[in-house]
Amino acid sequence: MDLLRFITCGSVDDGKSTLIGRLLYDSDAVSLDVLAALEEQNRTSAAGTVDLALLTDGLRAEREQGITIDVAHKYFTTPRRKFIITDTPGHVQYTRNMVTGASNADLAIVLVDARQGIVEQTRRHTIVSVLLGIKRFVLAVNKIDLMGYSEAVFHDIVADYAAVAAQLGIKQVANIPISALHGDNVVKPSANLPWYKGPSLLEYLETVPVATEANTDAARFQVQYVIRPQSVELPDYRGYAGRIQSGVYRRGDQVLVLPAGIETTLEAIEINQQEADVAVAPQAVVLRLTDDVDVSRGDTIVPLALAPEPTRELEATLCWMVEQPLRAGHKLLVQHHTAKTRAVVQAIVGKTDIQSFAQQEATEAKLNDIVRVRLKTAQPLAADTYQQNRTTGAFILLDEQTGATLAAGLIEQTVLAEPEFEI
Repeated sequence: MDLLRFITCGSVDDGKSTLIGRLLYDSDAVSLDVLAALEEQNRTSAAGTVDLALLTDGLRAEREQGITIDVAHKYFTTPRRKFIITDTPGHVQYTRNMVTGASNADLAIVLVDARQGIVEQTRRHTIVSVLLGIKRFVLAVNKIDLMGYSEAVFHDIVADYAAVAAQLGIKQVANIPISALHGDNVVKPSANLPWYKGPSLLEYLETVPVATEANTDAARFQVQYVIRPQSVELPDYRGYAGRIQSGVYRRGDQVLVLPAGIETTLEAIEINQQEADVAVAPQAVVLRLTDDVDVSRGDTIVPLALAPEPTRELEATLCWMVEQPLRAGHKLLVQHHTAKTRAVVQAIVGKTDIQSFAQQEATEAKLNDIVRVRLKTAQPLAADTYQQNRTTGAFILLDEQTGATLAAGLIEQTVLAEPEFEI
């Protein structure tokens, strides 16, 4: 069976955790011990109802406050498909957690409270999802029961979100009315929604096409660890361990080691200590090269014909994640998977207005701002734009002193590398 990875996003109290709990509960994907705990909670609850949000809100602070704070991942399987669900927080202060959750998703379920309609956080989560390369969306109008299962309310919200989608160039939106609390139209169609003729949420998730871009993108492999056992049995062994980020590698490929630009041949591929002729993303492998060349952690091994040009200057979209503002001249570290280099912010090009989605002039980035910046790195990076490759077009920014994560970045443009220099 194929795999669909999706996130739930939206504003506070739109019912994201309850929806995931309902999906798991009604599709019989909850283990017996967890069911027993839920039933015990039901007996002691003042409301007398099962709190399905507890299936994802596992932190004590989440249970006490009734909110989602951290990203939660849940796995379940139906007869038709496997799923990985990511529940993301709705509070604006946890937007950075939502960015983390959306980075690996194929589809976004945007929940909207039928009583509130489209709000600022709905727009923020939608634009972040678009920036992170998600192309398929579900607009789940939740709590429709509190509006008397009104068809008019549903269509008004659909029209409002269609305007948002048009502004952002979203072409694939499925509009589904639901009640996560009561289970209406989540797993099975509901008699309370006779005017709705489309699929239930689970029916849609089981049938929506799944993207497989990882193996159709240009082949990319970044070295995580150099293996040199220097044993009597393997005196000359040298292997390069890591995970194939995208594409396909074959024994005998002519490859280029970047950023040095050294040409050589892929002599062997090892998977689970066994040699293989072919390896594909996202397999963990050890690559061996014909020539004894200088390869270090963070270097990239790519097919010669598909090699990116190393870059030291790039324009990128950032989601700024800390209270400390970002300004031009700020020095920090760029972490591009296992490659790390110092960098300086040359300029802040603009900031995205959450209401209009237009680019505004800006001199700094504040917490949760989405900004476009120009960076210059001390050492060249073998990177693609995010539009070309979601894996190699992403990076994070770190504080030089503490190593704390400052921002998630998406590469929009690159400039050919010049000789290395000191920042």
